[in-house]
Amino acid sequence: MRSKLAPKPRTLFVVAGALINEKGEVLVAQRPEGKRLAGKWEFPGGKVEAGETPEAAMVRELHEELGIRIDQKDLEPFWFLSHDYVTEFGFHLLMPVYTIRRWQGTPTALEHAAITWKKPGDMHTLPMIEADDALIARLGKFLA
Repeated sequence: MRSKLAPKPRTLFVVAGALINEKGEVLVAQRPEGKRLAGKWEFPGGKVEAGETPEAAMVRELHEELGIRIDQKDLEPFWFLSHDYVTEFGFHLLMPVYTIRRWQGTPTALEHAAITWKKPGDMHTLPMIEADDALIARLGKFLA
């Protein structure tokens, strides 16, 4: 008798941006009520839509979430994050991360409960999303 294989988890492809200001602080955003992980803090970004490049998704997401404009040439590939959310949510997260030092406009919390600027070493004072722990550590070394 053949054993049944467990269904393969889907991969969720999202992008995230680390906006870095002149003080070396990074913008983080608080997830709103009604969303998974509500109240937790994260780096802005979101899903890459079908037919969309990660860079185009990053530009679109930052405009939708923060009301800022970014030129794709100002996106610096930084790292990619891979995190297992299979048990909790039924997917595996794959996330390219970009650092961004230039944008037009003032970031505003359009889709989040709040936004704030923090040095990576101070982000532990916020309830951050667990998947971002390694990213925070890398940003801390990068900005040291």
